Amino acid sequence: MGQRPHLASLEYYHIYNRGTERRRVFLSNGDYDRFTALLYLSNGTKTVHISNHQGSTLMDLLSLDRGESLVDIGAYCLMPNHFHLLLRQREEDGISRFMQKLVTGYTMYFNKKNERSGALFQGKFKSVHAHDDRYLKYVISYIHLNPARLLGEKSSLRAADFVRYPYSSYLDHLGHERVQNKIIDKQCLPDYFSNTEALEQEMQEWLTYEP
Repeated sequence: MGQRPHLASLEYYHIYNRGTERRRVFLSNGDYDRFTALLYLSNGTKTVHISNHQGSTLMDLLSLDRGESLVDIGAYCLMPNHFHLLLRQREEDGISRFMQKLVTGYTMYFNKKNERSGALFQGKFKSVHAHDDRYLKYVISYIHLNPARLLGEKSSLRAADFVRYPYSSYLDHLGHERVQNKIIDKQCLPDYFSNTEALEQEMQEWLTYEP
């Protein structure tokens, strides 16, 4: 098996993985909420056991002390059988440590809830280095456009339709007030979009793009 390329600190990476055998990994709103909480809680130097906070709301969980961040999360999207993340590593091995905590924590939760065992995702996470501005700017829209098939016919969709999908960071990039704002760090990204209208325009252009 090939060795994973070195992930450099202060560089951006598109991280993704899907369920083993392409199975669904999110079966309910509660599953999405658990993974969302883990996006925040796994991104820290401290270990936080959600099992010690039974009955806590998502707002409660996103207020817990997780220590110093391991990565900057620039964007994310959770889909029924896979996920996408845009990460900037803050320190050596930060992405690997974050992903290990995230995937292990969610797999343990999912397996216990559904009385199953074994791996939930297809091996190690995949990573693509966002090595230049062109790709980095593109991947922000690409991640947020993932729910297109869930929202309707692509030919009839507009960028505004994607605000109906709550399991991505698109709403946060548009400045909507919600607790999930704490997960991402918009300041970690270059200032590609002067305002929210510029982001929506970029989304619309990629949505209608025909290669």
